[in-house]
Amino acid sequence: MDANTLYCSLELVAGSGHTLNSEQRAALQTSLVILRKNYKFKRVLFWGKIMGLKEDYFIAQGRGEDELKDRTSLYSFNCIDWLQLPPATDALINHVTTAAKGRFIGDPSFVYDHDPQQRPGTEKQAEEVMAAKVTEEMRLAVTVHLIDEEVSVVPRGAFVKRPHGLVQLNPSFSGLSESEAIKLDNYLHFSEPKNLKKKSILELGELNPAIDFLDVLSDDIPKGSWSLQLECAGRVCVLRSLLWLGLTFYHVPMTQQHGYIYMGYGNKNLDLPFML
Repeated sequence: MDANTLYCSLELVAGSGHTLNSEQRAALQTSLVILRKNYKFKRVLFWGKIMGLKEDYFIAQGRGEDELKDRTSLYSFNCIDWLQLPPATDALINHVTTAAKGRFIGDPSFVYDHDPQQRPGTEKQAEEVMAAKVTEEMRLAVTVHLIDEEVSVVPRGAFVKRPHGLVQLNPSFSGLSESEAIKLDNYLHFSEPKNLKKKSILELGELNPAIDFLDVLSDDIPKGSWSLQLECAGRVCVLRSLLWLGLTFYHVPMTQQHGYIYMGYGNKNLDLPFML
């Protein structure tokens, strides 16, 4: 959620239990402004909180010229001092998903043990294992990336793809209508599209390439991985992910107000296909 509307946005998702105390809100209100200036971001978002056993990680995200590709994630323990997360490369994602399990500890330098069945037998294998050590900071970077990749949400039309390829906020977006807001087809994944490339020429012909360049939530597998509800006497549309429990998206119909926040343990619900 945008740092400029943090107070209002937190109230709109409070129905999910996603709250911060007054000290954290005040600290974020000041530190995110400084963060934007120091890193020269176009926009700064409060991404959410991943809860650990010892400490909680507060996550902020800076956006550049291209909102989809120019994203930098940072974390903090006190909502004041921020440290940048490493980029989540494909190799890092593979290492982390095989080595890191269970709850977050709350210590960025914590090293996860490798599978005992994969203990090195030679000196060369030992060096490879040491080089592939997974710290909690690496796991945090991968978790934030995967949540963004799989369940980040925007309303249809909120972002526009310029002729030169940049994805930016759509200044003419005035919000979904009340009838559009209750349909899952009008919400898109804010990540590189995968299903869009599989559509037929006839299906693509019905889309507007300026705003329909992202995957639609209704195409997600398994079906039923999203909970769509109207709250605050029907004034706010709220989406909750059942795949990454803790991800909540909100949109106020007929306005530009929208955003998402994650507050959870950073664990994917792998049992979802058996629960539906």
